[in-house]
Amino acid sequence: MSMAQALTIAGSDNGGGAGIQADLKTFQELGAYGLSVITAVTAQNTLGVQGVYPVPLEGIAQQLDSTGEDFQPGAVKTGMLFSAETIRLVSEKWRQFGWTNLVIDPVMVAKGGAPLLQQEAVHALITDLLPHALITTPNIPEAELITGMTIRNLTDREEAARRIVHMGSAYALVKGGHAEGNGMIVDVLYDGTSFHYLENVRIVTRHTHGTGCTYSAAITAELAKGSSVLAAVTTARAFIQAAIEDELGIGSGHGPTNHFAYQRRQRGEQ
Repeated sequence: MSMAQALTIAGSDNGGGAGIQADLKTFQELGAYGLSVITAVTAQNTLGVQGVYPVPLEGIAQQLDSTGEDFQPGAVKTGMLFSAETIRLVSEKWRQFGWTNLVIDPVMVAKGGAPLLQQEAVHALITDLLPHALITTPNIPEAELITGMTIRNLTDREEAARRIVHMGSAYALVKGGHAEGNGMIVDVLYDGTSFHYLENVRIVTRHTHGTGCTYSAAITAELAKGSSVLAAVTTARAFIQAAIEDELGIGSGHGPTNHFAYQRRQRGEQ
C-alpha cells in the first residue's frame, strides 16, 4: 500500500505558524506525505507581516511541473496564491495533471490585517479555480468577499455556503470563528443538499495564527488518505480545536497553534 501524498500550493511563513510550514506539519501529524509548491515568501512573525515577495510565475510553473511529473498527490490544497496570474496557472496545471480533491483555503488577509491576495485575484479565484474545488473553506470575512454579502449570523453563513456551492465548489465550509460571542463556534458544511454543523467551545486566546491553514491542511491530509469529506472535516475540526486549546505560548502577538496537540491526545499524552 503506497503512502498517501498531499500537496500544498501556498506561501512560506518563516514563523512556522501558517502557510507551507503549517501545512507540512499538519500533513506529517496526520500521516500524509507532504509536497509543496511555494508561491510567495513572506517575512512575518507573530506581530504581523513585514514583507511579501512573490515567486516569479516561471518558478511556480516549474515547481508544479516537477511535482506533477513525479508525484501522485491524493489531495491538493491552495493557500496564499497572491495574484490572478498565479491562480490561472494553478488552474491550468490542475487540469494538465488531472489532480483531484482540491481544497481551497481562500487566504486573503493575514491575522494582523495585511492583505495577502491582490484585489483582481479575487475574481480569478472565483472564476478560474473555485469551479474545480471539492471543498472551499472560507472564514466569515473571506466568505463575504467571495459572495458579496454581509454575514451576521448562522443563517447568513448558510446562505454564503449555498452561494459558494452554486459558484462551482462541491462543498463549502464557512467557519464561525470570526462570529461575535464567547460561546460555541459553529462551522457550517454544505454539500449542495444538506447542512452539517460542527460545534466546539470557543477558546479565548491570542494564539490563533495559522488556524485556517492548519484546518484546511488537516482536511487535505484526510482526503489524501481516502476519507469522505464529512469525515475529513470532522477530524480536521478536532485537530484544530486541540491545536488551539493546548497553547504553545510562542511570540508576543498572534502566536501559532500547537500542531503536536491532536496526536499527543490520541496517544494519551499530556
